[in-house]
Amino acid sequence: MKRITLLTSCILLAALAGCDDDVEIVEKEVVGTNTEVEIVEVPTPIVVEVAEGANIQLGTRPDYLIDDMAQSTLKTKLESCSEGPFYRTDFSIGHRGAPMQYPEHTKEAYIAAARMGAGIVECDVTFTNDKELVCRHSQCDLHTTTNILAIPELAAKCSVPFTPADPANGIAASAKCCTSDISLAEFLTLEGKMDGANTNATTVADYMDGTPNWRTDLYATNGTLMTHKQSIALFNELGVKMTPELKSPQVSMPFDGMTQEQYAQKMLDEYTQLDVPASKVYPQSFNLDDVKYWINNNPDFADKSVYLDGRDSEAGFDPSNPQTWQPSMDELVADDVKILAPPIWMMLTIDSENNIVPSQYAIDAKAAGLALIAWSLERSGPLNEGGGYYYQSIADVIDNDGDMMTVVDVLAKDVGVMAIFSDWPATVSYYASCNKMPASI
Repeated sequence: MKRITLLTSCILLAALAGCDDDVEIVEKEVVGTNTEVEIVEVPTPIVVEVAEGANIQLGTRPDYLIDDMAQSTLKTKLESCSEGPFYRTDFSIGHRGAPMQYPEHTKEAYIAAARMGAGIVECDVTFTNDKELVCRHSQCDLHTTTNILAIPELAAKCSVPFTPADPANGIAASAKCCTSDISLAEFLTLEGKMDGANTNATTVADYMDGTPNWRTDLYATNGTLMTHKQSIALFNELGVKMTPELKSPQVSMPFDGMTQEQYAQKMLDEYTQLDVPASKVYPQSFNLDDVKYWINNNPDFADKSVYLDGRDSEAGFDPSNPQTWQPSMDELVADDVKILAPPIWMMLTIDSENNIVPSQYAIDAKAAGLALIAWSLERSGPLNEGGGYYYQSIADVIDNDGDMMTVVDVLAKDVGVMAIFSDWPATVSYYASCNKMPASI
């Protein structure tokens, strides 16, 4: 008599390993009156190739930064990865797309971010005068990020029309144009440009020509503006996750009957309407009340809601002194906040040997159980003069562009951030791929 027994088991391994359908046949003779053949399906662990994503291109900037580093073990490690493979990872977030070289919050910037390996891309969310959600960093930045001033019929609707500079009296050129000044249809006729304004200008054309000299206008000839829903559809097509930031209104709320809570809810509703799983969305806000509203009223989005930390704007804030943090880390946890996103400088300090190390802020946040996201890399221009705002706590040891990779390494390995926003995602994507971080799935 022969009896066939089939035992099946499969163990799911994390991220880069798995179980396939291969069966290892084990024939086993059993001493007895009859011979029994037992066929056992044994789980066979295999290495699954890292998903490289579609059309990942990092370009030459990561190589430039690595070449600029002082000799170190880290530099040698990064140099060894120059031929890849490179792939998409959630450690790399496209901050406003890729605004170091593309007009921010445009279709072109978003596509560039995805091509540079960003696994998550950001749409900052605000609204038009007909309460439609659109992607802009600020409700009132159209005068510096679009061509609105060059369109007379729309420029006439700006909250503050263009006023030329008056050098003799020390008066700078100015304007203020808001998404809430115009309709959605009018918004979509605009073109995105590199963020910037020439405050010495006496004409509109000169005022609009204000791109910082370390950026470029090379890719700014036809920036395509997007609604929030259009960004969702594009991100779905690109295969990336999404991190919308609810921007603080610069108009009084309620606005035409829309309350702050309705505004916050409307943003999440648009993901639900387009059948995007909450697991692919990281809603953000500097307004803790917005984050608490999402946590308490949208449980599917709760664990991925991000509190953008702006506590450094409060007088006396000191990342080395927990007594100056209001609310405290423990109070944030008590409010069920899971993810905290501070600027880079708040998480870093310098030790007695001039090494960049985690700050008390970073240590306490991790100890409280908070996940951390850093913002924003590649936003400071050349680092030969210390890096400005984003590097202020470590400026004494920042003197060349290659130091950026050291900062990324400390944030990743010592602080333990879950992701880094970058104005040029290729830089973070290179580091993440070189260190075999999980591929974006």
